[in-house]
Amino acid sequence: MSSRERSLWGWGWADRFPDDDTRRGIAAQVGALLGVEAPKLRTPPTLDSIRMPAPAIPVPAALAAFATDARRDRAMHAHGKSYRDLLRAFTGDFSGAPDLVAYARDERDVAATLAWCASERFAAVPFGGGTSVVGGVERPEGGAWRGVVALDLRAMDRVVVVDDVSRAARIEAGATGPRLEEQLAARGFTLRHYPQSFEHSTLGGWIATRAGGHFATLYTHIDDLLESVRMVTPRGVYETRRLPASGAGPAPERLVLGSEGILGVITEAWVRVRPRPRHRASASVRFDDFARGAAAARAVAQSGLYPSNCRLLDAREAMLNGVPADGGAVLLLAFESADHALRPWIERAVALAEAEGGRSSGIKERTDERGGDASAEAWRQAFVDAPYLQTVLVSLGVVADTFETACTWDAFEALHARVRADVERTMREACGGGLLTCRFTHVYPDGPAPYFTFVAPGRDGAQLEQWLAIKRAASEALAACGATITHHHAVGRLHRPWYEREVPSLFLESLRASKRSLDPEGILNPGVLVDP
Repeated sequence: MSSRERSLWGWGWADRFPDDDTRRGIAAQVGALLGVEAPKLRTPPTLDSIRMPAPAIPVPAALAAFATDARRDRAMHAHGKSYRDLLRAFTGDFSGAPDLVAYARDERDVAATLAWCASERFAAVPFGGGTSVVGGVERPEGGAWRGVVALDLRAMDRVVVVDDVSRAARIEAGATGPRLEEQLAARGFTLRHYPQSFEHSTLGGWIATRAGGHFATLYTHIDDLLESVRMVTPRGVYETRRLPASGAGPAPERLVLGSEGILGVITEAWVRVRPRPRHRASASVRFDDFARGAAAARAVAQSGLYPSNCRLLDAREAMLNGVPADGGAVLLLAFESADHALRPWIERAVALAEAEGGRSSGIKERTDERGGDASAEAWRQAFVDAPYLQTVLVSLGVVADTFETACTWDAFEALHARVRADVERTMREACGGGLLTCRFTHVYPDGPAPYFTFVAPGRDGAQLEQWLAIKRAASEALAACGATITHHHAVGRLHRPWYEREVPSLFLESLRASKRSLDPEGILNPGVLVDP
């Protein structure tokens, strides 16, 4: 376990929160960007200043060996990392803190916690890295529960077995991205799944939320890297068989993928790993407008080349992230391999993009992590830093968040226009203005995954209402265009109204039946995906 301290209220490490002079500089930049007066600095909360109720009960004897009701532990498990969570935490509202935090050391601790919760009418909320942006780890609403236990699995973080022959690894679900990569690297392998939350999120969380990762094509979700999974439910252990593929009926691991902690607690998984890449090739291609860039991204996605990176940034997105785009859009392309050089692949991808009017910056080839295309390097750093920037913006009273989706290529133009019109109108009405950007995070032969960012002036005390208005406008626009409510951010409580409109009602009935079978008392993450 790292001795470095995570932020009480914001994203990531506490030591990454900038000093007041740096925040004033950011405030001045934001004011200029939005055409308003520079936002005022506000003081973050401390552990002593937050408002948090006392725990419902002392730590019971059955959980005493691994559970705690300490104030900081409870506070650190009170919120996820959505804008709503950051805002509530910044204002000192920790009313949703769990009564107890159970740091499970193994499956016996998980089973003991679930058994105790079922007998005592406590809800159990599985907690990986706490990086949910959809209300997936917060305290259940309603009075049906005597209390809540946050079940934290980060002590279960080992790479248990590596199968060099099949190129797969058995990994405990509490392993964070850096922790599992460190252990795999010692054997010459990598999982190569890098969501934006990589530094703090866990393998179990990725599986439970169907997280999107590093690869922009082909292996886009953790789904594609999962070989088998093991989950502890209130009824017993649910474990699927290790197989490269199967046609034997509905796939049992698919019930676990995206289950968001309502059916059981994922404790370990076999995942497909690969040798660490040695050959890399990258390029950036600029376009006069976003539509031409989208056409190029589609051409590459449908070519069968399957680049590791094929991310399109509109002019505003490029500007925010310091990526040179000459006032237009930019397409970031990259290929990687442990086996062979990549010049033919990158040349063909660039040629496809240039056929749509793009201007290439030239191809970069390398055999290490450094020295790649400058635009791609700038984008990668901005991608990692974005959650820290959002934390700063919350401290300045600015309304800033993201939403993402996926749609077919034939629907994208109308979706993009509808989202821009509805969200920009709502920002004017609720905030007096704002900035909306768009990028593609992943692309498929049949459609892109557009990802939108909005930044708008906040009014003191009204930021939550402003954010809700923008979020609802965005979600309604996605639904009206037949797009998904989420490509990789999960459902949680935040997206549930639109999720219920997206999936067949008979499927929801089936999911409720599965929950009744595996979780008869309905203790696991009540209110997420379905009601008990």
